Amino acid sequence: MHRKVLIAFLLLALPVFGVPDGQWVLEQCTLTYHVSHPLHQSEGVSHAARGKGICHGGQCDFLIAVAVKSFDSGDSNRDLHMLQVTRGAQFPLVTVRTRLPEAASTSATIRADLEIQFAGQTAQYKQVPFELVTQGNEARISGTIPATLADFKIEPPTLLTMPVKNEIPVRVDMTWRPQ
Repeated sequence: MHRKVLIAFLLLALPVFGVPDGQWVLEQCTLTYHVSHPLHQSEGVSHAARGKGICHGGQCDFLIAVAVKSFDSGDSNRDLHMLQVTRGAQFPLVTVRTRLPEAASTSATIRADLEIQFAGQTAQYKQVPFELVTQGNEARISGTIPATLADFKIEPPTLLTMPVKNEIPVRVDMTWRPQ
């Protein structure tokens, strides 16, 4: 009898005390930056991001990285100029780090504090909202990072002496799966 009670207690306590460590891998990702100029709008898209998340003790640490040169705007001259302006040869990666509580996976909206390294600078974005949709064992996360050129000390490029706008929002659409 005591043995059955002990086994029942251990089975009930296991989810509380024995939370297993978990890992997530970035399955698919589309990152799209938007640049606005008084004469035209343009976007650059990358599907080349890689990422991993490691959960331990109720917290999950995520790291996402993408090569600056992987963004394609459909205009090779514009893309080359973007690489020059953002110092892509010297700083070839954009990295994003965030830490989320494991409990965030049960919410339809996640508010994430992001640390982004880009063009040799680090910027912090607090409480950026992302939509979370879970299908089976995959988690799809989408939202927009309110980035600006000034955040990364990038001089706004000009066309016909008119600079682009400071705002360069980045749309994020990611699918994560447990590893």
